[in-house]
Amino acid sequence: MRPSRPPAVRLHSGQEAGLVSEHFSQAPQKLSFYSWYGSTRLFHFRVPPDTVLLRWLLHVSQGGPSCADVEITVHFRYGAPPVINPLGTSFPDDTLTHASFHIKTLLSTMLLGNTSVNISHPAPGDWFLVAHLPPSSQKIQVKGFVPTCAYIFQPDMLVMRVVEVSILEPDIPLPQTLLSHPSYLKIFVPEYTQELRLELQGCVSSVSPGCPVRLTAGVTTLPRNFQRVLTCTGLAPFCHLLLSSPPWGRWLQVTVESLAEPHVTVGFTAKAAFTACRPWSVTFHHLIQNNPNQTYDTSAVQLSQSAAHWDLGRSGRSSRVDGGPFCLLNYPVLREDTDVVSVHFQPLNGAFVLVHSNMPSVMQLRLDTGMDSGGSFIIVLRANKSEVTNGTSVAACVNVASPFLSFNASLNCTTAFFQGYPMFLSASSHMANLIIPYPETDNWYLSLQLVCPESPEDCEQAAVRVETVLYLVPCLNDCGPYGQCLLLRRYGYLYAGCSCKAGWRGWSCTDNSTAQTAAQQRAAALLLTLSNLMFLAPIAISVHRSFLVEASVYFYTMFFSTFYHACDQPGEAVLCILSYDTLQYCDFLGSGASTWVTILCMARLKTILKQVLLVLGLLVIAMSLQMDRRGIWNLMGPCVFAFVIMAFMWIYRCGHRRQCYPTSWQRWVFYLLPGISMAFVGIAMYTSMMTSDNYYYTHSIWHILLAGSVAFLLPPREEKAGSWACLQKFPCHYQICRNDRDELYTVT
Repeated sequence: MRPSRPPAVRLHSGQEAGLVSEHFSQAPQKLSFYSWYGSTRLFHFRVPPDTVLLRWLLHVSQGGPSCADVEITVHFRYGAPPVINPLGTSFPDDTLTHASFHIKTLLSTMLLGNTSVNISHPAPGDWFLVAHLPPSSQKIQVKGFVPTCAYIFQPDMLVMRVVEVSILEPDIPLPQTLLSHPSYLKIFVPEYTQELRLELQGCVSSVSPGCPVRLTAGVTTLPRNFQRVLTCTGLAPFCHLLLSSPPWGRWLQVTVESLAEPHVTVGFTAKAAFTACRPWSVTFHHLIQNNPNQTYDTSAVQLSQSAAHWDLGRSGRSSRVDGGPFCLLNYPVLREDTDVVSVHFQPLNGAFVLVHSNMPSVMQLRLDTGMDSGGSFIIVLRANKSEVTNGTSVAACVNVASPFLSFNASLNCTTAFFQGYPMFLSASSHMANLIIPYPETDNWYLSLQLVCPESPEDCEQAAVRVETVLYLVPCLNDCGPYGQCLLLRRYGYLYAGCSCKAGWRGWSCTDNSTAQTAAQQRAAALLLTLSNLMFLAPIAISVHRSFLVEASVYFYTMFFSTFYHACDQPGEAVLCILSYDTLQYCDFLGSGASTWVTILCMARLKTILKQVLLVLGLLVIAMSLQMDRRGIWNLMGPCVFAFVIMAFMWIYRCGHRRQCYPTSWQRWVFYLLPGISMAFVGIAMYTSMMTSDNYYYTHSIWHILLAGSVAFLLPPREEKAGSWACLQKFPCHYQICRNDRDELYTVT
């Protein structure tokens, strides 16, 4: 689906006069298979004002030997990152979700370079693109072990903006003539505008009677578009468009196109008229005006006590200021920034808002800093149970750009270019919640009014106090007990996402359709931790055979692997004795060190050479893990080098002794072959069989196979070296211990 563009606008050298083209681009990013929002790639663009056509050019390239023809999905949204749901998970209750505008296309199609999206009359400001590959297969890939394909995505933004724009001033006619090109107008809508009336007067055609023109007001926003289109094809010389609650404090774009045949002239006069209303400022106007000498405690209780003396919106002198009626009660709001993507809103007169039936009470919520659209906006309304009766209810509307003011006519929360979000409080429901993920960058408005659909007379003297809880947070409920709220960054733009565990899914990790039970979580934690006790076997064998260095390394591996997996569990079955990153690093280091010392022990090197290689190898493994903890060759590289040393020593002994080494066939059959088999099975399972679903079982088996292979592969004790040969009771003098194998003397 592509939004159509006006036929008179062309992106080529023959474009009409008064239009200029601009080109914007961003650095390419590598796409990933979708598992959560952090696996998407976000692009942030800014569309300049007076843009009449926007074209996204989508480029993709591939690299690697195993590239397949995959489907690439690109989402578009104005004002905030797109809210997407590729996995089809459920959202939390009371969450606003709208299907994002997106396109899906194959890699082979995008490689041809003809994938584009055109948007006519786009809204100026922030636009966001999100691209990703299909949902991941949940298979755990070992980095560097299998060939992978890199899918590189890069969008380019081409805009065409008009430089010849006519300013339409209120109540001042503006003559216009159409031939073949549209006429571009714009008018500034001031705050507290209740209605805007656009008229085309004296419209005549040079050939036929009537007014063959089309007027388009507003701009295109995705995923939803609320442009207003007026087609004037009748015989009347004028037509008009009435806009209720147009966007406040901004320029409104108006495009007028001729529907007549080419080379036919159409003339008309454009005129705009505003209907304005005046706000009643509760805190700064009424309280001070009533008693300027008194220091007010601006609590909701005092407001309710003085509400009976207000004459709001009724006939009489007190309801008018300079002849204009009051259209709303304005509650000033304090915005408090508490942290990154964290804002708290509170009325200056307290947490309560007094709601009447004759006019709406309005709060302006400023989410226009450009850094507020990456979190979740929470709105909670609570009414006093004793004040809401069976015949009354409180209607609330949450809108962008301008408030909803027509509660007496309708409760659909629709303004000129925005469909608002309704909320209701009644005698049966005293609380209402609304969750808006990734709210648009703009001024938001909360409008409340008391309505009595069955008996309007019940609302005349009634007033209801409504408690408002309004705040912006990075993640709803911090993603709950089975998720982690992570801040993501694209250059200077920050946004948040939830990474879920234990089978929980969804935007806020609230979808339990595939979640593990508490018993399954405890079983998984026990499997991953207790399977490390298999290392007690190689530890005991090492101590018995006087391989004390190897025994200490195996104990280190067992200890940190146990507590790393205890810390890696979600929910209740979790125990962290150190930071998660530290435990993970120590676990990876222990695995590499165990393999390294085992192979060197099998090589039967001289003591001094063995000690040097042990230290150097461990230092190299520690360095490589710091560079890339997930890279398989950062661990396998040093181990392959140790295996080459062992093979060289075995071959040397075979040639020197003129017989196979090790010489005993029992050693080969009962120790080496089982140990090598277990090692190969463990490596195969680690690299190709692990998925997110079977991780708890396969990784536990990996622990058992790794420890078992080490126990089988450890060489026997030296024939001339007794067990614990140099470990005696601590004497008061030095004791000389002799190593018959190396013929060295050491002071112990």
